Amino acid sequence: MKTICLILALGGLIMLSGCFGHSLSYYKDTTPHADIKAYFTGPIKAWGIVQDHRGRVIRRFDVDMQGHWEGDTGTLTEHFKYYDGEEQQRIWTIQKLADGSYEGTASDIIDKAVGQSTGSAVRWHYVMDLPVGDTTYRIRFDDWMWMMNDGVLINRSYLKKFGITVSELTLIMQKQPE
Repeated sequence: MKTICLILALGGLIMLSGCFGHSLSYYKDTTPHADIKAYFTGPIKAWGIVQDHRGRVIRRFDVDMQGHWEGDTGTLTEHFKYYDGEEQQRIWTIQKLADGSYEGTASDIIDKAVGQSTGSAVRWHYVMDLPVGDTTYRIRFDDWMWMMNDGVLINRSYLKKFGITVSELTLIMQKQPE
């Protein structure tokens, strides 16, 4: 009985800890300012890693991106080159909404990605069917990006299944000359 109570208490603490994450408003007075339209215009080079739940790097990749906007609608084309030889392309259509938030769609995103920026930070939420070997997992992404100096943007993505972080992705982006 003691073991069952301990497991239930531990499970409750884990679920409760997810309620105390930081919010985007924490970054409202930080600089440099994260302007999604300005940053995702033109060429961007990125380097990334994926870590499993133990923190081990399980995948490395480079990304070449190209973005352009017409009014409040942007297109971001991403070309992924994984170190294991796989290549992938994703094309985002991003819409800036009247309230300053953003919505994004891509062929492998379920429904829509939603995001907003405040100060130096950007936060996106979306769901993706992620193929791993012969299996596809429906994963919830919690993306956090922070604008840095020199055209650098750091992205941390927390990949979650049933509310539990199963892996993390780190991506360093840098604007390139046109």
